[in-house]
Amino acid sequence: MSVFVAIIALTSCTSEENETEKQDVKQAVPVKTAMVNSQSVAKTIEYTASLIPFEEVYLAPATPGKIKKINVEIGDHVSKGQIVATMDPTTLESARLNLINFKTNFKRLETLKKTNTIAEQQYDQVKTAYEAAKVSYKFLLDNTEIKAPFDGVISGKYFEDGENFSGAPNTKAGKSAIVTIVQIKQLKALVGLSATYFPETKKGMKVNIMSNIYPGEIFKGEIYNIYPTIDNATKTFTVEVKINNYDLKLRPGMFAKMQLDMGKGDAILVPMIALIKQTGTDDMYLFVNENNVAVRKSVKTGRIFDDKTEIMEGIKVGDEIVVEGQNKLQNQTPITIIK
Repeated sequence: MSVFVAIIALTSCTSEENETEKQDVKQAVPVKTAMVNSQSVAKTIEYTASLIPFEEVYLAPATPGKIKKINVEIGDHVSKGQIVATMDPTTLESARLNLINFKTNFKRLETLKKTNTIAEQQYDQVKTAYEAAKVSYKFLLDNTEIKAPFDGVISGKYFEDGENFSGAPNTKAGKSAIVTIVQIKQLKALVGLSATYFPETKKGMKVNIMSNIYPGEIFKGEIYNIYPTIDNATKTFTVEVKINNYDLKLRPGMFAKMQLDMGKGDAILVPMIALIKQTGTDDMYLFVNENNVAVRKSVKTGRIFDDKTEIMEGIKVGDEIVVEGQNKLQNQTPITIIK
């Protein structure tokens, strides 16, 4: 009787094991896979930045004085060398008369020197005084007629005709000025690039600039200055991008996307269909075959190339990823590879 029970028990255990094995086989999900490799692609990186004037100057005389006339208003376009404001000319006129007197005296002594009827020391003293008078007059002239240093647009006006300019700071930038001029036919942007791009970043590299204000339109620029140091906190370095803006569509303060062409480079590309979006987030993941088990891997995606997506982090060359049947999988699900 006991032998019979043992046989039944053994038969029962064997049947349960066979059933478990059958269940394990049933749980293996059929999938298709693909090997991960690297491909040579154009290395394009994108950053965002605010546009700023290519040049900006706060125009003011070097000394305090009364403003005789301001010739411009905010928004006016000015040319290089154009007189935008004139200070009271009283001091300038005095310097002009003084210069005439010194010049006349110097010319007289110059004639006497040729006939050796004047001491060399006296001649040198008058010559020095004459040269000083010329410098003084030039200084006062430059600070009486306030001229635009470049072609630009008046972006700020802080005084009216007849008011006194004290030289005290009177702008948001903490500088003293009668007017402010900006150069906007060219703009610039300060872009912080990852330190990993430092070795391959060169002056003259082309940059595409895009703004949501002008959908589908691309403006042209280039890197014209590269800062020499890496920020220790952010691990970035700054480049200055010069942007052509001859049609004046772009303006300082606009937000723009900078697209830099870094040449060719290797990248991991996977079929877009292999990627699954985590519900409720923008996180992406896929499944990697490890000994016929689907292992979930979170990935950081990059650019899109037709039907493929660049993978920045999460998998490596040589991994075998699931490209069909992945929606039936969970982490650690057994899989069967089908061709």
